[in-house]
Amino acid sequence: MSKNTKLISNNLREEIARELGVYDQVKQDGGSWGNVSSKTCGNIVSKAIEIANRAVEK
Repeated sequence: MSKNTKLISNNLREEIARELGVYDQVKQDGGSWGNVSSKTCGNIVSKAIEIANRAVEK
């Protein structure tokens, strides 16, 4: 898979990051996600999957 392939839109990722309280850190780092822990990134993916599953069920 190409590194440029986005599986989660930027808007969704930012919305979830706000919910998890890490968006301010990303914004402070100039938009870099490099200082966000792997665990938090995993939580973002889990939340995105949860949202997608709810959308499919409707």
